[in-house]
Amino acid sequence: MKPSNLNLVEYKAIYRSDVKEPKKEENGNIALPPKLFEALENFYFANADAQHFFQPAKVHGKKALRAKNYVGLVQFHDGTTIEILPKIADLENDIEGAREILLRMLRTLKKSPFRHLDKARLKATRLPLFEIFVSMFLEAVADLVRRGIKSDYISREENLKYLKGKLKIGEHLKRNFIHKERFYVAYDEFLSDRVENRLIKTTLQTLYKRSRSSVNQQRIREFLFVFDDIGTSHDHRSDFKKVKLDRQMAHYEQVLAWCRIFLLGQSFGPYRGRDVAFALLFDMNRLFESYVGAWFKVAKEYTDRKIVLQHGIHHLVYLEKKGREKDGKFRLKPDIVIDGGDIVADTKWKLLDEENKNQGVSQGDMYQLFAYGKKYEGCKELLLIYPKSHTKVEEMRYFFQDDLPLSVRFFDVKENRLCDGDEIL
Repeated sequence: MKPSNLNLVEYKAIYRSDVKEPKKEENGNIALPPKLFEALENFYFANADAQHFFQPAKVHGKKALRAKNYVGLVQFHDGTTIEILPKIADLENDIEGAREILLRMLRTLKKSPFRHLDKARLKATRLPLFEIFVSMFLEAVADLVRRGIKSDYISREENLKYLKGKLKIGEHLKRNFIHKERFYVAYDEFLSDRVENRLIKTTLQTLYKRSRSSVNQQRIREFLFVFDDIGTSHDHRSDFKKVKLDRQMAHYEQVLAWCRIFLLGQSFGPYRGRDVAFALLFDMNRLFESYVGAWFKVAKEYTDRKIVLQHGIHHLVYLEKKGREKDGKFRLKPDIVIDGGDIVADTKWKLLDEENKNQGVSQGDMYQLFAYGKKYEGCKELLLIYPKSHTKVEEMRYFFQDDLPLSVRFFDVKENRLCDGDEIL
């Protein structure tokens, strides 16, 4: 049976069914055969972090797991892959469009290999997400090979027929009491079999088993030939702690970032259990925050403004201690601060709807923005930025005490711009 690649939009469900093969229904839910659903369920219950990704539900009276506001992919051992894509206005039936926007958002994440996603690959959204990620990793490996695979002095101990390096007297007497012709020695050898290269080779071997793209598999075979004399990693977490990225190793940084993703998992580290082969999921709140923040940094409308992201200089309260400075507690970190606090903005990945009370704006969000307004002296305006919705909504303008205004604004992730009020009615 050929492995399936299925897509699911945020908040749709995956449920247990008697189907023989995974199947996506017209309503957007996915029916899984009992064995695959049990694997997903075991993954959910075995990992505390995985419980942020799904929530138990019922579909057609059967057990289900409903996707929450995390996107990415889950891959089973048989190769079946479920992509979870963002719910974007007007794009629920446009898989390639939603995939492209997700890649655009990933590109803005700091300290991640997605920053190097080129425009050509951004458009190649017919490929499944997993194969796009694999191809990006292989491009990074190709760049590393062009720059040169680094070697290092590796410590070795062997029982040789000749003297080399330093004779280990205790071990020599123990092992060679009879074999007088041998020498137990310790020496350093300049080899490419160092921990960084072992992690890369192990990642290549892992992806060769998981990839279903003939192009990717061919490239992996070519790179495995290059790394033929290098060993493999058997304890990934321990080996990553041994990685040394000095100036001479700077060109390894991007490749090893990908290795961490494929060997450990970017979003929540190594997960327990053997039911799921690979899972890589991202919090849409974080992605939306990163994406909108990146837009403010380059938008023409804000060219002459000073933009700071994740500004964390204030605390909600201070604990006063005798003879000591105030001890700040509950740090405030607004997503976007403009001109030192003239404008303070926060992003929320939530589709508003006029059918909901206050269109869905939560009281907690209002309290949070109020705290920002009080702490940033001289603040002239507060912004709450939500994604553009396909349902009827309108911009709202509230006022706190002292006439401090708070505006609810909408960002169109499809068109990559902050909407004007009359565009979202």
